[in-house]
Parts: sequence; C-alpha cells; structure tokens
Amino acid sequence: MNQIVTIGLDLAKNIFQVHGIDACGKVVVRKPLRRGDVMNFFAGLHPCLIGIEACATAHHWGRELSKLGHTVRLMPPAYVKAYVKRGKTDAADAEAICEAVTRPTMRFVAVKSMEQQGVLMATPIAASVCCARNERARSRGPMTPLYRPIAVSTKARLP
Repeated sequence: MNQIVTIGLDLAKNIFQVHGIDACGKVVVRKPLRRGDVMNFFAGLHPCLIGIEACATAHHWGRELSKLGHTVRLMPPAYVKAYVKRGKTDAADAEAICEAVTRPTMRFVAVKSMEQQGVLMATPIAASVCCARNERARSRGPMTPLYRPIAVSTKARLP
C-alpha cells in the first residue's frame, strides 16, 4: 500500500467518508468510517495533511487529529463546493475536500481551541438575555401610564 500524504475527511453524524491520495495523486483509500473507528484509523497512519470542511464539530476533530501528529486544515464549505465533480454524496464531498486542501490559493480557517469555541457559544446566549430583558421592558411600556399615578403618589419605583 502506498503511503497516504493527503486525506479529505467528510464529517457526518454517524458515518465519516475518507478519501486519501498518495504523492502522485493516485487514490489510495476511499472508504466510510464509523464515528468510533475514526481515531483508530488515523492513529495507524503516518502523519499527513487532512482537509475538513469547517463546522462546529470540525474544530473538535481538528484538535484530536492534530494530537496524533497530522496537519489539519479547515476550509469554508463554500470554497470546497467548487471542487465537487459530481452529485452531492459523502464520497464526492470527501474527494472535493481532498482536492481543495492541496490548492495553493485555498483559504483556511484556524482550528479553534475549546476556550475559543466556548466564548463563541456564550456570545449569542448573552445577546438573547439582553434581548429578552429589552422585550420585557417594551411589554411593560403601554401599561406604565396605568400605574404612573400610584407610583408618583407613593414615590415607588417601577420594576
């Protein structure tokens, strides 16, 4: 078996598709892997270049595969789409990812750490809390004139 130098990995819920080529560009491996078999498969390989479409779980797999000594590069899905040669299948996507990762002009996304992903997850939550607080204030707005005489006479502050 020829040594694999570049792999395109298409992520999914349960079955991941692997497309690997050697230094000459010849296809060496093209097979589906179950989620539990992915780390064992990559642990048995020599360090190589792995391309993955960028998504939330791609950062996790990028960190894990980097620990095994592989070079992982994440690419925006819109940039990979141009390299799909035939129908939208996992095998075709993995092949397109493998093709795209070797292009010199391809733009890559940095693999985020756990802390960076945590901050990115917390930002929308904080924004939704702020929006909810503003909605509550707006919903009280029309009713404020009804309670205003009571508040003024008691000098109490509305919540």
